[in-house]
Amino acid sequence: MKTILSLLFTLVLVTGFSQNKKKQKVEPVQSTKPAETDAQAPVQTAPAQQEPQLSPITEHFLRKYSIAMRWNDMDVAKDALYDVITENPQNDSLIYSLAVSYYESQKYASAVLISQDLLIRNQKNVSFLELCAASFEGLGLKDKALPNYETMYLLTNNLSALYKMAFLQYDLKRFAECKTNSDILLSKPDLANQKVVYNDAQGNPKEYPMKVSVLNLKGMVAQEEGNKVEAKKLFTEALALAADFLPAKQNLAKLK
Repeated sequence: MKTILSLLFTLVLVTGFSQNKKKQKVEPVQSTKPAETDAQAPVQTAPAQQEPQLSPITEHFLRKYSIAMRWNDMDVAKDALYDVITENPQNDSLIYSLAVSYYESQKYASAVLISQDLLIRNQKNVSFLELCAASFEGLGLKDKALPNYETMYLLTNNLSALYKMAFLQYDLKRFAECKTNSDILLSKPDLANQKVVYNDAQGNPKEYPMKVSVLNLKGMVAQEEGNKVEAKKLFTEALALAADFLPAKQNLAKLK
């Protein structure tokens, strides 16, 4: 997962929780009527809004969390986060942060369970869907991960979600669907701006155009279906765009 999943983000999110609550104010509604003169309508001062305050126990646990994070004690930080959640059980951001911390520590089962509970609350939240999908992948449950990426794509039309779908469909031997989604990807003008990371021949991570990977994926499907001529054509197309793309080089070598 990309973005969204880092413990630094978790720290910023949770330590900012108190600030967010204290900033909640009702904004005045702007009238579309012409402004009236003072003689027509005397100005009325709205009563002051009382800002919501965090409970002392919540503030205590937030400070505990912040200190534990600063001192890199993840167990204590997680324990403090549980305490904050107990005091604020309706705060989805806090619960999501806990799921992120489990994902980052590769405790995928816990991340799945938490993200599924969050999806019960909001089944269209893209961050929850992505975390749930990636956590299922971490457990090796690709058939469970796929529906979450499918929902993400339907909600956002995000090419990265469609890309993940195509590869999961290949791994699940759903080749017809994989080919269809690969063709959709190749038809998207925005594909030219998308990058993916693979290791080069020296084992170092390197960015490649997503199109290279999709062409290689289509070649793999053709190879699985016994169409060696089409597979060779697609692997060659991929290498024409990136001559050092190792997966396509290896796949082409297998055909000879």
